[in-house]
Amino acid sequence: MGIFLLLTAILFFILAYFIYGRYISKLLNINDKNQVPSKAKNDGIDYVPANRFILLGHHFASIAGVGPIVGPILGATYGWLPAFLWIIFGSIFIGAVHDFLAIVISIRKEGKTIGSIIEDFLGEEGKIVFLIFTWFTLILVIAVFTIIVSKTFVAHPEAATASILFILLAVMFGYSIYMLKINIGIATFFSVILLFVSVYLGLKFPVKLSYNTWVILLIVYIFFASITPVWILLQPRDYLNSFLLYSILLGGVFGVFFYRPEIKLEIFNGFYDKNLGFLFPVLFVTIACGAISGFHSLVASGTSSKQISKETDAQFVGYGGMLLEGILAVLSLITAAMLIRNDFISDVKNPISLFSNGLGNILSSIGIPLVVSVSFSALAISAFALTSLDTSARIGRYTFQELFEKTKFTFLKGNVISAFITIFAGALLAFNENSAMSIWPMFGSANQMLAALALITATLYLINMKIKSKIAFIPAIIMYTITITALGSLIYKNFKSGKFVLVVIGLILFFVAIYIGIMVLKNIFKNKSL
Repeated sequence: MGIFLLLTAILFFILAYFIYGRYISKLLNINDKNQVPSKAKNDGIDYVPANRFILLGHHFASIAGVGPIVGPILGATYGWLPAFLWIIFGSIFIGAVHDFLAIVISIRKEGKTIGSIIEDFLGEEGKIVFLIFTWFTLILVIAVFTIIVSKTFVAHPEAATASILFILLAVMFGYSIYMLKINIGIATFFSVILLFVSVYLGLKFPVKLSYNTWVILLIVYIFFASITPVWILLQPRDYLNSFLLYSILLGGVFGVFFYRPEIKLEIFNGFYDKNLGFLFPVLFVTIACGAISGFHSLVASGTSSKQISKETDAQFVGYGGMLLEGILAVLSLITAAMLIRNDFISDVKNPISLFSNGLGNILSSIGIPLVVSVSFSALAISAFALTSLDTSARIGRYTFQELFEKTKFTFLKGNVISAFITIFAGALLAFNENSAMSIWPMFGSANQMLAALALITATLYLINMKIKSKIAFIPAIIMYTITITALGSLIYKNFKSGKFVLVVIGLILFFVAIYIGIMVLKNIFKNKSL
């Protein structure tokens, strides 16, 4: 049954890429003759043309944090079928469309972020409230991923060693291809070998530090990662990290055929769970990155659009990257569905370990020792999260700078001060709420609302360009309805639990979302058509 689920997902995703993806490309009139910002505004820091495979590596590694792992596992609480259906149809008709549109629109708006683009339709006021929503969402992202990486490093110190070596390797790779002009194929070959040597050295020389120490070190790391040129760390690190992702995907796919996992979890477990709540809206905000994620629009318009070297790469990177993440989400779901209900209830409290152990067993079926496969899975998870973490910090800096772009507080627009304030806010939340699972529902809701707002922005763009807008408008309505309901229920739940920091953040997000919704409706009715 596990093989059937995986093959079904792969088949649907391949068909979607070549049929629906190409349909959207034709709708948008994708044309390589159009100028792209990476070449028009090449500054060697943020705007740098990239090979499509390097860029896919950056984009995929940035969007595929722990979301497509944690979300599907938690979502399996309601049974595997609702989670599976949401991953498949959400990825094809909502998530991949969202990512593709975000990249294309940003390219055609000179590499602007979604926050800046919305100003064209809702004015300066609309831009400011959208950027406020985005910034608070990124604070949640930074907090959640800092907690997850720190706890993974404590539980799997071998992954910490490998990650440190991996960062140094990425710097060497970036310097070699951009400054020494070494052939990318040769540099990739030797770097991938060294990447797996890093995994071996991690097993031999694990770095053991406390949780708080790792939080502090990670905060320092992402501060510097957010202000350095993309070619020296962000781009090469994400590119090399993609080989970990590809290894997990390929190893997991082949392993499923050899291991032949039996699906033991029930197909459906009811519409209500005492810990999570009702299937609607909880399932659709819990399985965020595995089906659709607003964070993807920030990556797509914040970094990826600034590195696209030609328009036709947008479908490959945007639509294709989301479908790859969908496959990872299905693999995660299978590791949960392999368990009987009692074991699932026990292990779901730590979804990272559940995935590492489940995937470790699958990989062991193709001859990899269990201890190595479990450690490798833990390293891959921490690498996913760390990549999303430093990308979030950089985009958080962009967002903060845009917020104060036209104010008299010019000192707040500097790279250093904007990065410091953003990362410091995330660090405070990480120390205040040292359980990622306590923040996850709020993060998921804010993240999905951000996706709804990005789809709304895409709808307004398509209307303005006289292009059929229903490909964005229908998903936007679906996601806005889901997430406004989820935010309201989470505010009430956190208030009852005494988690007042999350209540305040939730209230800010809720009212900003309502306000933007009202502004958008006025704009749409003024245009009179969709």
